[in-house]
Amino acid sequence: MPGRQNVELSSKICHQLHDAVSRTGATNSIPMVDTDEISNLLVVLEANWQAEMEDHATYKALASAETDSRRRNVLRGLAAAERHHARLWADEIATLAGPKLVYAGAPNGRAAATSGTTSGIDTILRQLRIHERSEIERYSKQEGTLKTDASQKVLLEVIADENEHYKTLSNLIRARPPLPAMDHSQARTALAALLAARRQRHPEAAGWLNDAIYAAHDGLGSIFGIVSGVAGATFGKSHYVLIAGLAGMVGSALSTGTGAYLTARSERELYEAEIARERRAVDYDESESREVLALSLQVRGLPEDVAERLSHLLAENKEGFVKALARTRANVSEESLSDPWTAALTGFTATAIGAFVPIIPFFFMSGVSAIASAGIVSLSAHFAVGASRSLMIVRPWWRSGLELTAFGAVEGIITFSIGLALGQLVGTR
Repeated sequence: MPGRQNVELSSKICHQLHDAVSRTGATNSIPMVDTDEISNLLVVLEANWQAEMEDHATYKALASAETDSRRRNVLRGLAAAERHHARLWADEIATLAGPKLVYAGAPNGRAAATSGTTSGIDTILRQLRIHERSEIERYSKQEGTLKTDASQKVLLEVIADENEHYKTLSNLIRARPPLPAMDHSQARTALAALLAARRQRHPEAAGWLNDAIYAAHDGLGSIFGIVSGVAGATFGKSHYVLIAGLAGMVGSALSTGTGAYLTARSERELYEAEIARERRAVDYDESESREVLALSLQVRGLPEDVAERLSHLLAENKEGFVKALARTRANVSEESLSDPWTAALTGFTATAIGAFVPIIPFFFMSGVSAIASAGIVSLSAHFAVGASRSLMIVRPWWRSGLELTAFGAVEGIITFSIGLALGQLVGTR
């Protein structure tokens, strides 16, 4: 049975480790650990070994494909360093009587996709530079996991080497002579590949998700206020709350969807108008437009000589020159534009979902119990929406969730109080 075999293996490892400690007297270098800790430690160490072996295979394959002798020697040095790291982790695994190590990655590591061309190798080098930064972060998080003195020593050595590898890769990329010019589609493909590699290591929220979260918050907040006010005025009579809540939900969703559509279309029209203005300006006086672009680049921080050269280079392609002028002068770019129908659908759907939450309890109950349930459900939804904002910001999810929950609670108390007061006032007439 696999489970029993794992327990017996872990117990054997524990006994061997404790016997070694007893013989050497090195009670301070290897702490007493239980079976689960050793098993978890071996998992981490084997993952480290696999990662270093994959990097070794990658650099070795790149060195074989590289035609420049200097760069080839640098890549061979990186491959040897990664192989050394793998041996260090293998020694730690052997100390713990771990399993036999078998490399499970591709023979060429991450270089499997390269065609052997200069552009292919350089693309992978840029991806590896991102990977090395991710490895530094991953190893840094292991400082509290690897508790033995030997493992800590290996960890510090590997982190220091990975930092040097990041610098080495940066120098390799900068030292490469300029590549042949790429057309627009080739540049877009290369950019997509680099961004995909970055997102794999550092996931990012989709652009529409940000709009959806804020639309859901708008719907939730506005209808929660309506529901609280009407519930306060009618003491939670469900039919009044449902009529007001559903009407508000439909109105709010339509308003948000329409507004998102018009905003996205307006941004696209403004972009097209700005492009047309810049194109007319270039046709009228190209030298003046070059000077405008050069000065705009200087304002953004580029040295004067670099800004001048870049302005002249961009002017060689009229369409690219026009887009560069629009981007630097008006901060508009085609990449930042949203599709109007996608924006409308996202805004409508997210708002409707958020707005529907506060009225759910009134389908099943009435009175005080419905009011209390609506408050609990709505505040829980506020917390969930606030926590989801952490996908776009660096604030902890719980802090963002609590902040939005607090705002929702204040909103609910105020609108309920106003509704209660108005209900009593109308009732006295």
